[in-house]
Amino acid sequence: MAEPPINHKSAQPGTKPVKRRSPGHEDGPVTRAAVLAAALEIVDRDGVEALSMRRLAEAVGRDPMVIYRHVPNKAAVLDGVAEVVLAQLSVDTTDSDWRAQLRSVARDFRRLALAHPRAVPLLVTRPLATPLGLRSQAVLRPLEDILVLLTRAGFSGAEALHVYRALFGFLFGHVLNELQEIVENPDETDDLLRLGLYRLPVGEFPLLRELAPVLAAYDGAAELERGLDILLTGLAANSPESGAFQQR
Repeated sequence: MAEPPINHKSAQPGTKPVKRRSPGHEDGPVTRAAVLAAALEIVDRDGVEALSMRRLAEAVGRDPMVIYRHVPNKAAVLDGVAEVVLAQLSVDTTDSDWRAQLRSVARDFRRLALAHPRAVPLLVTRPLATPLGLRSQAVLRPLEDILVLLTRAGFSGAEALHVYRALFGFLFGHVLNELQEIVENPDETDDLLRLGLYRLPVGEFPLLRELAPVLAAYDGAAELERGLDILLTGLAANSPESGAFQQR
């Protein structure tokens, strides 16, 4: 197939190149959703530290003052980024199998964390830094839906809240652990050297050194399932259906 002809008019010497905005950033009114989507793009690409109000304005293609109409400061932007990601987490409150649904939610949360690894610190810390009543509805929706799911299964409100806290406490720790860098020397073939565990005295850390091959073969998906097996088995053993749930 012949190459299309070159448009010489658009390449004339002395002409200024057309400034192209990021995909989806068209002329017209700027919305809060568009601002937060651009913020998430920056975080995904360059990390939280790279996000600034000026850079966000450039990404949207507007004067910074336009951005401030939608998000008053950087803290609000960071909260909004967490909101955008968590809004994608869905809970089926009608599922009759609460354990299967919580497992599905956990898998979905991990998927979102892996899709936005540089936003994970925001997912874990930003909601906790804001009083419940001041958090956005998107951030609170998973909590409300899980409470609905569990109370329909027979848990009291307090019991359901306990389960929610146990589940997300586990999930936060899991995704942070999975995403952290554990390999010191990737080119090494010996697991002790790859992980830097050779520095540990054999007499003081024999088991940790012995587990080097297991640590090096870390499988995030498998670890999530093992953790959920332990967590959900314990919760089921103390659920209303077992008649043994005790609030401590």
